Amino acid sequence: MAHDRIHARKPTHDLERWSVGTIAAVSERDGHAVFEVTAEDGESIELVVTLAIRDLVLRRLDLAADESPVGARVWYRTRGG
Repeated sequence: MAHDRIHARKPTHDLERWSVGTIAAVSERDGHAVFEVTAEDGESIELVVTLAIRDLVLRRLDLAADESPVGARVWYRTRGG
């Protein structure tokens, strides 16, 4: 399965290939993590990544143990993007 890409921090390379959005929700489906992200233009994007990538992104957001990632800014690329 091809996965989307997501970063908690601004990428340092190929900036024109990345989009910026805000996390609206995080869930699991079929053994994968699903980030629902609201793009800058208001469009809702669904990003499917591995559970390990989800954990890495959430760690890098520097959230408190009880803090939700909803509303956090992320950079993303969809499959093939």
